[in-house]
Amino acid sequence: MNYKKLLSITVKVFLPLLLGLLLLWFLYRKMDFSEIWLVIKKGIRYEILLLSLVFGLFANIVRGFRWGLLIDSIGERFKTVNVVYAVLGNYAINYILPRVGEVWRCGVITKYEKIPFTKLIGTLLIDRMADTFIVGLLTCFIFTFNISFFHRFFDRNPELLEGFRQNFSLLWILAGVVILVAAGWFTFSCFGHLTPVQKAKEMLRNIWEGMKSVWVLKKKIRFIIQTLLIWGGYFLFFYITFYAFDFTRHLGVRIGLIAFTMSSIAVAVPIQGGIGPWHFMVISTLVIFGVNENDAAAAALVVHTIQTVWTALCGLFAIIALPIVNKEKAINIHSTVTH
Repeated sequence: MNYKKLLSITVKVFLPLLLGLLLLWFLYRKMDFSEIWLVIKKGIRYEILLLSLVFGLFANIVRGFRWGLLIDSIGERFKTVNVVYAVLGNYAINYILPRVGEVWRCGVITKYEKIPFTKLIGTLLIDRMADTFIVGLLTCFIFTFNISFFHRFFDRNPELLEGFRQNFSLLWILAGVVILVAAGWFTFSCFGHLTPVQKAKEMLRNIWEGMKSVWVLKKKIRFIIQTLLIWGGYFLFFYITFYAFDFTRHLGVRIGLIAFTMSSIAVAVPIQGGIGPWHFMVISTLVIFGVNENDAAAAALVVHTIQTVWTALCGLFAIIALPIVNKEKAINIHSTVTH
């Protein structure tokens, strides 16, 4: 194997996973594993955990329908089952290569539906922006009405606030945006006659065409309802698991929403399945609300593992099913070419 290719795979696959595992080790290194094992053996109602899985699958299927609305709005036709399977498979791919699943789902729809890849990227950006907006809204909500929680969270983890201040100051963000805009303007103005620049313009035009899907969307109410269903499903996927443990079932919806929002922020970190950051956020939140640290660690470990395996299996099923449901189309194309 080429050394550059090996290095690329290592960086994309193993480095994020290694960082996640190191954080996981750091979190669990001082835990009492005898207590954690006792919770796993005798302190969990596994039938409730299994019930939660239904809501996770439901949310991801609705996500497929919502993406279909965006694709339909740019005038493209497709089989809904392909879009749903592509979304489910997206998550399985992301467990191997963080964030690559999004590119894969656009590629697989281009393959089976012959829709321009760059247009799909545009619809994908709107799809992800809608989710970012919801997470931002939830964060603002819990910050406004539960500010004491954030005081306790950063008192418990002061290094997070300091790191954010050092790496994400407003000045650096503004400077980066100005530099990118200036570089883009200069390139397109001075080198617009060059073939690579013209291709880049065409690609950006197609991406913009896809992004306009939200403005030309005729079924905006359905888009909003589906977005609410997606995030309602994700919340139940997470919150129902509180009733599987004696030490969390009394915490209530408010604390469940806070823990869910913190875990959603953690998933934004480009590490497979949010392993490490997800556990950190959930454990920290539960401890702040009075759950024993070993119990919180056991709950986070069990819930994340079971739900990750479930999502990966659903995605793997979708990846295998895609060529099967499109077999007739492939045969017809081959027959046409042959004749």
